[in-house]
Amino acid sequence: MIYLFDAFELDRTKVELRRDGNTVAVEPQVFALLLLLVENRDRLVTRDEIIEKVWDGRIVSDSALDSRVKSARRALGDDGKAQRFIRTIHGQGFRFVAEVREAAAAAIEAVEAPAPETAKPSIAVLPFRLIGDAGPYAAIADGLADEMIAELSRMRWIFVIARGSSFRFRSPAPDPAEIGMLLGVRYCLSGTVELGGAKLVVTVQLTDTRDSGVVWADRFVSGLADLHDTRSMILARVVAALELQIPLNEARAARLIAPENLDAWSAYHLGLQHMFRFNRADNAEAGRLFERAAREDPQFSRAHAGLSFVHFQNAFLRYSADHDGEVALAHRHAERSVELDPFDPFANLTMGRSFWLDGQLDAGFSWVERATAISPNYAQAVYARAWTHALSGRGPEGREDADTAMSLSPLDPLYYAMAATRALSHVVCGDEAEAAAWGERAARSPGAHVLIAVIAVACHSLAGDRTRAEAWAANVHARSDANVGEAFFRSFPFTDAAVRERVAAALSRFGI
Repeated sequence: MIYLFDAFELDRTKVELRRDGNTVAVEPQVFALLLLLVENRDRLVTRDEIIEKVWDGRIVSDSALDSRVKSARRALGDDGKAQRFIRTIHGQGFRFVAEVREAAAAAIEAVEAPAPETAKPSIAVLPFRLIGDAGPYAAIADGLADEMIAELSRMRWIFVIARGSSFRFRSPAPDPAEIGMLLGVRYCLSGTVELGGAKLVVTVQLTDTRDSGVVWADRFVSGLADLHDTRSMILARVVAALELQIPLNEARAARLIAPENLDAWSAYHLGLQHMFRFNRADNAEAGRLFERAAREDPQFSRAHAGLSFVHFQNAFLRYSADHDGEVALAHRHAERSVELDPFDPFANLTMGRSFWLDGQLDAGFSWVERATAISPNYAQAVYARAWTHALSGRGPEGREDADTAMSLSPLDPLYYAMAATRALSHVVCGDEAEAAAWGERAARSPGAHVLIAVIAVACHSLAGDRTRAEAWAANVHARSDANVGEAFFRSFPFTDAAVRERVAAALSRFGI
Protein backbone atom coordinates (compact mmCIF):
# COMPACT_ATOMS: atom_id res chain seq x y z
CA MET A 1 0.00 0.00 0.00
CA ILE A 2 1.24 3.50 -0.89
CA TYR A 3 -0.49 6.51 0.65
CA LEU A 4 -0.48 9.62 -1.56
CA PHE A 5 -0.96 13.15 -0.24
CA ASP A 6 0.16 16.49 -1.63
CA ALA A 7 3.54 15.77 -3.34
CA PHE A 8 4.32 12.87 -0.98
CA GLU A 9 4.22 9.08 -1.13
CA LEU A 10 4.28 7.04 2.07
CA ASP A 11 5.29 3.52 1.06
CA ARG A 12 4.27 1.03 3.75
CA THR A 13 6.12 -1.93 2.25
CA LYS A 14 9.44 -0.25 1.42
CA VAL A 15 9.25 1.83 4.63
CA GLU A 16 9.96 5.00 2.62
CA LEU A 17 8.70 8.58 2.52
CA ARG A 18 9.13 10.14 -0.95
CA ARG A 19 8.54 13.66 -2.23
CA ASP A 20 8.17 14.07 -6.00
CA GLY A 21 9.66 10.59 -6.33
CA ASN A 22 12.76 11.37 -4.24
CA THR A 23 13.35 9.64 -0.91
CA VAL A 24 13.05 11.84 2.17
CA ALA A 25 15.29 10.63 4.99
CA VAL A 26 13.34 9.99 8.18
CA GLU A 27 14.15 8.01 11.32
CA PRO A 28 12.27 4.69 11.79
CA GLN A 29 10.21 6.08 14.68
CA VAL A 30 9.25 9.13 12.62
CA PHE A 31 8.14 6.88 9.75
CA ALA A 32 6.15 4.68 12.17
CA LEU A 33 4.50 7.81 13.59
CA LEU A 34 3.55 9.10 10.13
CA LEU A 35 2.17 5.71 9.12
CA LEU A 36 0.12 5.44 12.32
CA LEU A 37 -1.41 8.88 11.78
CA VAL A 38 -2.10 8.37 8.05
CA GLU A 39 -3.68 4.92 8.47
CA ASN A 40 -5.92 6.28 11.25
CA ARG A 41 -6.68 9.63 9.60
CA ASP A 42 -10.40 9.21 10.22
CA ARG A 43 -9.90 9.75 13.95
CA LEU A 44 -7.80 11.31 16.67
CA VAL A 45 -4.76 9.24 17.68
CA THR A 46 -4.03 9.73 21.37
CA ARG A 47 -0.59 10.35 22.81
CA ASP A 48 -0.87 7.08 24.75
CA GLU A 49 -1.61 5.12 21.57
CA ILE A 50 1.39 6.68 19.82
CA ILE A 51 3.65 5.66 22.71
CA GLU A 52 2.15 2.15 22.66
CA LYS A 53 2.68 1.69 18.93
CA VAL A 54 5.87 3.65 18.22
CA TRP A 55 7.74 3.01 21.46
CA ASP A 56 6.17 -0.40 22.22
CA GLY A 57 4.68 0.94 25.46
CA ARG A 58 8.01 2.00 27.00
CA ILE A 59 8.03 5.03 29.26
CA VAL A 60 9.11 8.10 27.27
CA SER A 61 8.95 11.79 28.00
CA ASP A 62 6.49 14.20 26.43
CA SER A 63 9.45 16.00 24.89
CA ALA A 64 10.55 12.80 23.09
CA LEU A 65 7.09 12.39 21.55
CA ASP A 66 6.89 16.08 20.65
CA SER A 67 10.34 15.84 19.06
CA ARG A 68 9.19 13.02 16.76
CA VAL A 69 6.07 14.99 15.79
CA LYS A 70 8.25 18.01 15.04
CA SER A 71 10.57 15.85 12.90
CA ALA A 72 7.58 14.41 11.02
CA ARG A 73 6.27 17.91 10.31
CA ARG A 74 9.72 19.06 9.19
CA ALA A 75 9.97 16.11 6.76
CA LEU A 76 6.64 17.21 5.24
CA GLY A 77 7.54 20.91 5.13
CA ASP A 78 4.96 21.59 7.82
CA ASP A 79 5.22 23.26 11.22
CA GLY A 80 3.26 23.63 14.43
CA LYS A 81 1.70 26.89 13.28
CA ALA A 82 0.47 25.89 9.80
CA GLN A 83 -0.43 22.26 10.69
CA ARG A 84 -1.24 21.44 7.05
CA PHE A 85 -0.72 17.74 7.60
CA ILE A 86 -0.55 16.96 11.32
CA ARG A 87 -2.99 18.76 13.57
CA THR A 88 -2.47 18.94 17.33
CA ILE A 89 -5.53 18.39 19.50
CA HIS A 90 -4.25 19.94 22.71
CA GLY A 91 -4.19 17.67 25.71
CA GLN A 92 -5.41 14.69 23.68
CA GLY A 93 -3.27 13.77 20.68
CA PHE A 94 -2.86 14.30 16.95
CA ARG A 95 -4.72 13.79 13.69
CA PHE A 96 -3.59 13.64 10.05
CA VAL A 97 -5.78 16.14 8.18
CA ALA A 98 -4.50 16.22 4.58
CA GLU A 99 -6.47 14.43 1.87
CA VAL A 100 -5.02 10.95 1.25
CA ARG A 101 -5.37 8.56 -1.66
CA GLU A 102 -4.38 4.89 -1.63
CA ALA A 103 -2.52 3.28 -4.51
CA ALA A 104 -1.39 -0.19 -5.46
CA ALA A 105 2.35 -0.81 -5.35
CA ALA A 106 4.82 -3.21 -3.84
CA ALA A 107 2.33 -4.25 -1.16
CA ILE A 108 0.65 -6.62 -3.57
CA GLU A 109 4.01 -7.98 -4.64
CA ALA A 110 5.06 -8.36 -1.01
CA VAL A 111 2.26 -10.78 -0.19
CA GLU A 112 4.04 -13.55 -2.12
CA ALA A 113 1.06 -15.78 -1.54
CA PRO A 114 -1.22 -17.55 -3.99
CA ALA A 115 -3.89 -15.29 -5.49
CA PRO A 116 -7.56 -16.25 -5.12
CA GLU A 117 -8.70 -18.88 -7.61
CA THR A 118 -9.74 -17.07 -10.76
CA ALA A 119 -12.88 -19.20 -11.16
CA LYS A 120 -14.09 -18.37 -7.65
CA PRO A 121 -15.94 -15.04 -7.12
CA SER A 122 -14.21 -12.77 -4.62
CA ILE A 123 -15.56 -9.82 -2.66
CA ALA A 124 -14.52 -7.08 -0.24
CA VAL A 125 -17.14 -5.57 2.08
CA LEU A 126 -16.17 -1.97 2.81
CA PRO A 127 -17.07 -0.13 6.04
CA PHE A 128 -20.40 1.61 5.56
CA ARG A 129 -20.26 5.41 5.53
CA LEU A 130 -22.14 7.12 8.35
CA ILE A 131 -24.12 10.20 7.34
CA GLY A 132 -25.10 12.71 9.99
CA ASP A 133 -24.66 12.62 13.76
CA ALA A 134 -25.51 9.11 14.93
CA GLY A 135 -24.98 9.78 18.64
CA PRO A 136 -25.17 6.51 20.60
CA TYR A 137 -25.81 4.55 17.38
CA ALA A 138 -22.40 5.26 15.83
CA ALA A 139 -21.52 1.56 15.81
CA ILE A 140 -24.29 0.71 13.31
CA ALA A 141 -22.28 1.51 10.16
CA ASP A 142 -19.26 -0.65 10.99
CA GLY A 143 -21.45 -3.27 12.63
CA LEU A 144 -23.58 -3.88 9.54
CA ALA A 145 -20.54 -4.30 7.30
CA ASP A 146 -18.82 -6.54 9.83
CA GLU A 147 -21.81 -8.87 10.04
CA MET A 148 -21.99 -9.04 6.24
CA ILE A 149 -18.37 -10.19 6.19
CA ALA A 150 -19.14 -12.83 8.80
CA GLU A 151 -22.21 -14.00 6.88
CA LEU A 152 -20.56 -14.19 3.48
CA SER A 153 -17.46 -15.88 4.92
CA ARG A 154 -19.63 -18.86 5.85
CA MET A 155 -20.25 -19.58 2.17
CA ARG A 156 -17.66 -21.92 0.66
CA TRP A 157 -18.20 -20.77 -2.90
CA ILE A 158 -17.00 -17.17 -2.42
CA PHE A 159 -13.60 -15.75 -1.46
CA VAL A 160 -14.14 -13.00 1.15
CA ILE A 161 -11.47 -10.46 2.12
CA ALA A 162 -11.15 -10.13 5.90
CA ARG A 163 -12.30 -7.12 7.89
CA GLY A 164 -8.73 -6.11 8.74
CA SER A 165 -8.00 -5.35 5.07
CA SER A 166 -11.32 -4.14 3.69
CA PHE A 167 -11.92 -1.76 6.62
CA ARG A 168 -8.85 0.27 5.63
CA PHE A 169 -10.90 1.84 2.83
CA ARG A 170 -12.91 4.61 4.48
CA SER A 171 -12.87 7.15 1.68
CA PRO A 172 -16.22 8.93 1.10
CA ALA A 173 -15.97 7.92 -2.58
CA PRO A 174 -13.93 4.68 -2.82
CA ASP A 175 -12.58 3.76 -6.25
CA PRO A 176 -13.81 0.19 -7.02
CA ALA A 177 -11.12 -0.37 -9.67
CA GLU A 178 -8.35 0.57 -7.23
CA ILE A 179 -9.84 -1.62 -4.50
CA GLY A 180 -10.05 -4.49 -6.94
CA MET A 181 -6.37 -4.04 -7.82
CA LEU A 182 -5.21 -3.64 -4.20
CA LEU A 183 -7.18 -6.53 -2.71
CA GLY A 184 -7.42 -8.80 -5.75
CA VAL A 185 -11.22 -8.95 -5.71
CA ARG A 186 -13.83 -8.95 -8.44
CA TYR A 187 -16.58 -7.25 -6.45
CA CYS A 188 -16.92 -4.80 -3.60
CA LEU A 189 -19.95 -4.18 -1.43
CA SER A 190 -20.37 -0.70 0.01
CA GLY A 191 -23.13 1.28 1.65
CA THR A 192 -24.27 4.23 3.72
CA VAL A 193 -26.16 4.51 6.99
CA GLU A 194 -28.17 7.66 7.72
CA LEU A 195 -30.02 8.38 10.94
CA GLY A 196 -32.54 11.16 11.32
CA GLY A 197 -34.81 11.37 14.34
CA ALA A 198 -36.16 7.86 14.87
CA LYS A 199 -35.61 6.82 11.22
CA LEU A 200 -32.84 4.65 9.81
CA VAL A 201 -31.95 4.67 6.09
CA VAL A 202 -29.44 2.10 4.76
CA THR A 203 -28.22 1.91 1.14
CA VAL A 204 -26.23 -1.06 -0.19
CA GLN A 205 -24.41 -1.28 -3.51
CA LEU A 206 -22.59 -4.16 -5.21
CA THR A 207 -19.96 -3.06 -7.74
CA ASP A 208 -17.91 -4.95 -10.31
CA THR A 209 -14.32 -3.76 -9.78
CA ARG A 210 -13.29 -4.66 -13.34
CA ASP A 211 -15.39 -1.93 -14.94
CA SER A 212 -16.75 -0.09 -11.85
CA GLY A 213 -20.28 -0.93 -12.98
CA VAL A 214 -23.05 -1.17 -10.39
CA VAL A 215 -24.36 -4.73 -10.36
CA TRP A 216 -27.08 -4.27 -7.77
CA ALA A 217 -28.27 -1.67 -5.28
CA ASP A 218 -31.06 -1.34 -2.76
CA ARG A 219 -32.34 1.07 -0.11
CA PHE A 220 -33.86 0.16 3.23
CA VAL A 221 -35.89 2.49 5.46
CA SER A 222 -37.08 1.62 8.93
CA GLY A 223 -37.49 2.95 12.43
CA LEU A 224 -34.71 2.37 14.92
CA ALA A 225 -37.04 0.03 16.78
CA ASP A 226 -37.01 -2.25 13.68
CA LEU A 227 -33.22 -2.25 13.30
CA HIS A 228 -32.70 -5.97 13.78
CA ASP A 229 -35.42 -6.93 11.29
CA THR A 230 -33.83 -4.51 8.82
CA ARG A 231 -30.43 -6.13 9.30
CA SER A 232 -31.88 -9.56 8.55
CA MET A 233 -33.56 -8.22 5.42
CA ILE A 234 -30.31 -6.61 4.19
CA LEU A 235 -28.41 -9.88 4.60
CA ALA A 236 -31.10 -11.79 2.71
CA ARG A 237 -31.11 -9.23 -0.16
CA VAL A 238 -27.32 -9.41 -0.47
CA VAL A 239 -27.50 -13.20 -0.66
CA ALA A 240 -30.14 -12.97 -3.41
CA ALA A 241 -28.16 -10.33 -5.32
CA LEU A 242 -25.12 -12.62 -5.47
CA GLU A 243 -27.35 -15.39 -6.82
CA LEU A 244 -26.52 -17.91 -4.16
CA GLN A 245 -26.78 -21.55 -5.18
CA ILE A 246 -27.45 -22.49 -1.57
CA PRO A 247 -31.16 -22.57 -0.67
CA LEU A 248 -32.39 -19.49 1.13
CA ASN A 249 -33.37 -21.40 4.24
CA GLU A 250 -29.80 -22.73 4.61
CA ALA A 251 -28.49 -19.18 4.13
CA ARG A 252 -30.77 -17.99 6.91
CA ALA A 253 -29.73 -20.87 9.17
CA ALA A 254 -26.09 -19.96 8.61
CA ARG A 255 -26.65 -16.27 9.34
CA LEU A 256 -24.76 -14.86 12.30
CA ILE A 257 -26.92 -15.07 15.41
CA ALA A 258 -27.13 -11.55 16.80
CA PRO A 259 -28.60 -10.17 20.03
CA GLU A 260 -31.92 -8.39 20.11
CA ASN A 261 -30.54 -5.64 22.33
CA LEU A 262 -29.14 -2.65 20.43
CA ASP A 263 -27.03 -1.49 23.39
CA ALA A 264 -25.24 -4.84 23.63
CA TRP A 265 -24.78 -5.01 19.87
CA SER A 266 -23.37 -1.47 19.70
CA ALA A 267 -21.01 -2.07 22.62
CA TYR A 268 -19.68 -5.23 20.96
CA HIS A 269 -18.92 -3.54 17.63
CA LEU A 270 -17.34 -0.56 19.34
CA GLY A 271 -15.21 -3.07 21.24
CA LEU A 272 -14.08 -4.64 17.95
CA GLN A 273 -12.82 -1.26 16.77
CA HIS A 274 -10.55 -1.09 19.81
CA MET A 275 -9.59 -4.77 19.77
CA PHE A 276 -8.22 -4.61 16.22
CA ARG A 277 -5.83 -1.75 17.10
CA PHE A 278 -3.65 -4.22 19.05
CA ASN A 279 -2.19 -2.07 21.81
CA ARG A 280 -2.46 -2.16 25.61
CA ALA A 281 -4.81 0.82 26.06
CA ASP A 282 -7.25 -0.18 23.31
CA ASN A 283 -7.21 -3.80 24.48
CA ALA A 284 -8.35 -2.62 27.92
CA GLU A 285 -11.09 -0.45 26.40
CA ALA A 286 -12.25 -3.37 24.22
CA GLY A 287 -12.55 -5.47 27.38
CA ARG A 288 -14.73 -2.85 29.07
CA LEU A 289 -17.04 -2.68 26.04
CA PHE A 290 -17.32 -6.46 25.70
CA GLU A 291 -18.14 -6.70 29.43
CA ARG A 292 -20.89 -4.16 28.91
CA ALA A 293 -22.27 -6.15 25.96
CA ALA A 294 -22.26 -9.34 28.04
CA ARG A 295 -24.07 -7.60 30.91
CA GLU A 296 -26.72 -6.16 28.58
CA ASP A 297 -27.30 -9.50 26.85
CA PRO A 298 -26.01 -12.54 28.81
CA GLN A 299 -26.82 -14.81 25.82
CA PHE A 300 -24.56 -12.86 23.41
CA SER A 301 -21.94 -15.43 22.39
CA ARG A 302 -19.58 -13.03 20.63
CA ALA A 303 -19.32 -10.71 23.63
CA HIS A 304 -17.71 -13.60 25.53
CA ALA A 305 -15.53 -14.49 22.53
CA GLY A 306 -14.33 -10.89 22.50
CA LEU A 307 -13.53 -11.07 26.22
CA SER A 308 -11.57 -14.28 25.64
CA PHE A 309 -9.61 -12.54 22.86
CA VAL A 310 -8.82 -9.60 25.18
CA HIS A 311 -7.59 -11.82 28.03
CA PHE A 312 -5.55 -13.88 25.56
CA GLN A 313 -3.80 -10.69 24.42
CA ASN A 314 -3.17 -9.71 28.04
CA ALA A 315 -1.42 -13.02 28.69
CA PHE A 316 0.35 -13.47 25.33
CA LEU A 317 1.81 -9.94 25.20
CA ARG A 318 2.32 -9.59 28.98
CA TYR A 319 -0.09 -6.68 29.29
CA SER A 320 -0.97 -8.04 32.76
CA ALA A 321 1.27 -9.26 35.58
CA ASP A 322 -1.30 -11.94 36.47
CA HIS A 323 -0.52 -14.36 33.63
CA ASP A 324 -2.31 -17.36 35.19
CA GLY A 325 -5.40 -15.29 35.94
CA GLU A 326 -5.58 -14.02 32.35
CA VAL A 327 -5.20 -17.58 31.01
CA ALA A 328 -8.08 -18.75 33.19
CA LEU A 329 -10.31 -15.88 32.04
CA ALA A 330 -9.45 -16.43 28.36
CA HIS A 331 -10.49 -20.07 28.69
CA ARG A 332 -13.61 -19.38 30.77
CA HIS A 333 -15.04 -16.81 28.35
CA ALA A 334 -14.22 -18.99 25.33
CA GLU A 335 -16.09 -21.91 26.91
CA ARG A 336 -19.11 -19.67 27.55
CA SER A 337 -19.04 -18.37 23.98
CA VAL A 338 -19.02 -21.88 22.50
CA GLU A 339 -21.74 -22.96 24.91
CA LEU A 340 -23.97 -20.12 23.67
CA ASP A 341 -23.24 -20.62 19.96
CA PRO A 342 -21.24 -23.76 19.05
CA PHE A 343 -21.33 -22.87 15.34
CA ASP A 344 -19.80 -19.39 15.60
CA PRO A 345 -16.28 -19.49 14.05
CA PHE A 346 -15.05 -16.65 16.29
CA ALA A 347 -16.16 -18.59 19.39
CA ASN A 348 -14.35 -21.71 18.20
CA LEU A 349 -11.21 -19.71 17.35
CA THR A 350 -11.01 -18.16 20.82
CA MET A 351 -11.53 -21.59 22.37
CA GLY A 352 -8.58 -22.94 20.40
CA ARG A 353 -6.35 -19.97 21.20
CA SER A 354 -7.05 -20.28 24.93
CA PHE A 355 -5.28 -23.66 24.96
CA TRP A 356 -2.11 -22.13 23.47
CA LEU A 357 -1.45 -20.17 26.63
CA ASP A 358 -0.57 -23.28 28.63
CA GLY A 359 1.11 -25.13 25.76
CA GLN A 360 -1.77 -27.46 24.80
CA LEU A 361 -1.36 -27.04 21.04
CA ASP A 362 -3.07 -30.29 20.07
CA ALA A 363 -6.14 -29.49 22.17
CA GLY A 364 -6.30 -26.01 20.64
CA PHE A 365 -5.79 -27.25 17.09
CA SER A 366 -9.06 -29.20 16.98
CA TRP A 367 -11.01 -26.04 17.85
CA VAL A 368 -9.16 -23.96 15.25
CA GLU A 369 -9.87 -26.65 12.67
CA ARG A 370 -13.54 -26.47 13.63
CA ALA A 371 -13.50 -22.68 13.10
CA THR A 372 -12.13 -23.10 9.57
CA ALA A 373 -14.60 -25.91 8.83
CA ILE A 374 -17.47 -23.59 9.77
CA SER A 375 -15.99 -20.62 7.89
CA PRO A 376 -13.26 -21.60 5.37
CA ASN A 377 -12.50 -17.96 4.49
CA TYR A 378 -11.93 -16.84 8.09
CA ALA A 379 -8.41 -15.39 7.79
CA GLN A 380 -7.78 -15.19 11.54
CA ALA A 381 -8.55 -18.88 11.98
CA VAL A 382 -6.42 -19.89 8.99
CA TYR A 383 -3.55 -17.85 10.47
CA ALA A 384 -4.10 -19.54 13.87
CA ARG A 385 -3.93 -22.93 12.16
CA ALA A 386 -0.67 -21.92 10.46
CA TRP A 387 0.78 -20.86 13.82
CA THR A 388 -0.18 -24.17 15.42
CA HIS A 389 1.34 -26.15 12.53
CA ALA A 390 4.61 -24.24 12.80
CA LEU A 391 4.90 -24.63 16.58
CA SER A 392 4.03 -28.33 16.28
CA GLY A 393 6.82 -29.02 13.77
CA ARG A 394 4.66 -29.20 10.64
CA GLY A 395 6.56 -26.68 8.52
CA PRO A 396 5.04 -27.22 5.03
CA GLU A 397 1.48 -27.11 6.38
CA GLY A 398 2.27 -23.96 8.35
CA ARG A 399 3.74 -22.25 5.31
CA GLU A 400 0.70 -23.14 3.17
CA ASP A 401 -1.78 -21.82 5.74
CA ALA A 402 0.28 -18.66 6.32
CA ASP A 403 0.16 -18.00 2.56
CA THR A 404 -3.59 -18.55 2.51
CA ALA A 405 -4.15 -16.21 5.47
CA MET A 406 -2.08 -13.46 3.81
CA SER A 407 -4.00 -13.98 0.57
CA LEU A 408 -7.34 -13.74 2.38
CA SER A 409 -6.29 -10.53 4.15
CA PRO A 410 -3.30 -8.85 2.47
CA LEU A 411 -3.73 -5.62 4.47
CA ASP A 412 -4.50 -7.24 7.80
CA PRO A 413 -3.35 -5.45 11.00
CA LEU A 414 -1.83 -8.83 11.98
CA TYR A 415 -0.04 -9.28 8.65
CA TYR A 416 3.30 -9.03 10.47
CA ALA A 417 2.29 -12.02 12.64
CA MET A 418 1.32 -14.02 9.56
CA ALA A 419 4.73 -13.23 8.03
CA ALA A 420 6.44 -14.23 11.28
CA THR A 421 4.54 -17.51 11.24
CA ARG A 422 5.78 -18.17 7.74
CA ALA A 423 9.32 -17.44 8.99
CA LEU A 424 8.91 -20.04 11.76
CA SER A 425 7.59 -22.54 9.20
CA HIS A 426 10.82 -22.12 7.22
CA VAL A 427 12.83 -22.60 10.44
CA VAL A 428 11.04 -25.93 10.97
CA CYS A 429 11.86 -26.95 7.39
CA GLY A 430 15.53 -25.98 7.81
CA ASP A 431 15.28 -23.27 5.13
CA GLU A 432 17.21 -20.60 7.04
CA ALA A 433 17.60 -18.08 4.20
CA GLU A 434 13.85 -17.88 3.58
CA ALA A 435 13.22 -17.80 7.33
CA ALA A 436 15.55 -14.79 7.66
CA ALA A 437 13.84 -12.93 4.79
CA TRP A 438 10.37 -13.42 6.27
CA GLY A 439 11.56 -12.74 9.82
CA GLU A 440 13.08 -9.45 8.69
CA ARG A 441 9.88 -8.44 6.90
CA ALA A 442 7.74 -9.29 9.91
CA ALA A 443 9.91 -7.42 12.41
CA ARG A 444 10.16 -4.30 10.22
CA SER A 445 6.39 -3.98 9.97
CA PRO A 446 5.00 -1.00 11.94
CA GLY A 447 3.24 -2.17 15.08
CA ALA A 448 5.09 -5.50 15.34
CA HIS A 449 5.57 -6.38 19.01
CA VAL A 450 8.90 -7.27 20.59
CA LEU A 451 8.41 -11.05 20.30
CA ILE A 452 8.38 -10.65 16.51
CA ALA A 453 11.80 -8.99 16.80
CA VAL A 454 12.94 -12.05 18.81
CA ILE A 455 11.90 -14.23 15.85
CA ALA A 456 14.00 -12.01 13.56
CA VAL A 457 17.04 -12.54 15.83
CA ALA A 458 16.59 -16.32 15.74
CA CYS A 459 16.10 -16.44 11.96
CA HIS A 460 19.14 -14.29 11.15
CA SER A 461 21.23 -16.18 13.69
CA LEU A 462 20.30 -19.53 12.10
CA ALA A 463 21.03 -18.09 8.64
CA GLY A 464 24.51 -16.97 9.79
CA ASP A 465 23.85 -13.24 9.35
CA ARG A 466 25.46 -11.95 12.52
CA THR A 467 25.07 -8.27 11.59
CA ARG A 468 21.28 -8.40 11.24
CA ALA A 469 20.94 -10.70 14.25
CA GLU A 470 22.92 -8.25 16.39
CA ALA A 471 20.83 -5.32 15.15
CA TRP A 472 17.55 -7.00 16.08
CA ALA A 473 18.98 -8.26 19.37
CA ALA A 474 19.81 -4.65 20.29
CA ASN A 475 16.24 -3.72 19.39
CA VAL A 476 14.90 -6.50 21.65
CA HIS A 477 17.11 -5.55 24.60
CA ALA A 478 16.06 -1.89 24.28
CA ARG A 479 12.36 -2.77 24.29
CA SER A 480 12.17 -5.53 26.89
CA ASP A 481 13.66 -6.90 30.10
CA ALA A 482 16.15 -9.68 30.76
CA ASN A 483 13.39 -12.32 30.86
CA VAL A 484 12.29 -11.80 27.25
CA GLY A 485 13.67 -15.21 26.22
CA GLU A 486 11.59 -16.97 28.86
CA ALA A 487 8.53 -14.94 27.81
CA PHE A 488 9.14 -15.87 24.16
CA PHE A 489 9.13 -19.63 24.77
CA ARG A 490 6.10 -19.31 27.05
CA SER A 491 4.20 -17.55 24.25
CA PHE A 492 5.66 -19.79 21.52
CA PRO A 493 5.57 -23.31 23.05
CA PHE A 494 7.43 -25.39 20.43
CA THR A 495 6.45 -29.04 20.82
CA ASP A 496 9.29 -30.31 18.61
CA ALA A 497 12.23 -30.50 21.03
CA ALA A 498 14.84 -30.37 18.27
CA VAL A 499 13.38 -27.18 16.77
CA ARG A 500 13.10 -25.58 20.19
CA GLU A 501 16.74 -26.37 20.96
CA ARG A 502 17.87 -24.89 17.64
CA VAL A 503 15.92 -21.68 18.25
CA ALA A 504 17.10 -21.45 21.88
CA ALA A 505 20.73 -21.89 20.84
CA ALA A 506 20.34 -19.27 18.08
CA LEU A 507 18.93 -16.76 20.58
CA SER A 508 21.45 -17.49 23.34
CA ARG A 509 24.28 -16.42 21.02
CA PHE A 510 22.88 -12.89 21.26
CA GLY A 511 22.02 -12.77 24.93
CA ILE A 512 18.35 -13.74 24.68
